[in-house]
Amino acid sequence: MDRKIPRVATQPEGGWDDRDDLDQLYRRYAPWLGAMLRRRFGRGIDAEAEDVVQETYARLTGKDLKITHPQALLMRIGSNVARDLLRRRGVRARHAQQLQTAPPPEIAAGTALDDLLATEAILSIPEPYRKVFILSRYYGLTYEEIATRCGLSVKSVEWRLSRAIDFCLNQVRD
Repeated sequence: MDRKIPRVATQPEGGWDDRDDLDQLYRRYAPWLGAMLRRRFGRGIDAEAEDVVQETYARLTGKDLKITHPQALLMRIGSNVARDLLRRRGVRARHAQQLQTAPPPEIAAGTALDDLLATEAILSIPEPYRKVFILSRYYGLTYEEIATRCGLSVKSVEWRLSRAIDFCLNQVRD
């Protein structure tokens, strides 16, 4: 009288035990799914086919589904996982190609004239502000480290750095 209704999957051959649904589904269809994905996507996912199969089943965990056509569901989810994999791989390849063809940082940063103007602007900063600016921007010291090194308070370092930046901006604008 206490019949269990299959929760995760059903097969044409009969029902499933609730505890072993996903395990039985995996044991029955994982080899088939791997072969079908290799056939559909070819060399694109050949090395990762087993990972795609694992991810397919991982996406089914915790779901309360009644599956009437397990092969169709598995193929749909597996195809989506494989497409995601290929899409991510394509994006990574494009990024790697852009990095290889990108100009060197010296050229990308600007021309020699830009570098000269920036150097002149920095050298024209009054000495107390320039020292704080250089320690912060070129040596990467924190406000606390600059304060200790220069014998200043942290607030003084913040104030001097803001003055140095304002001075540089005014030099560049002029």
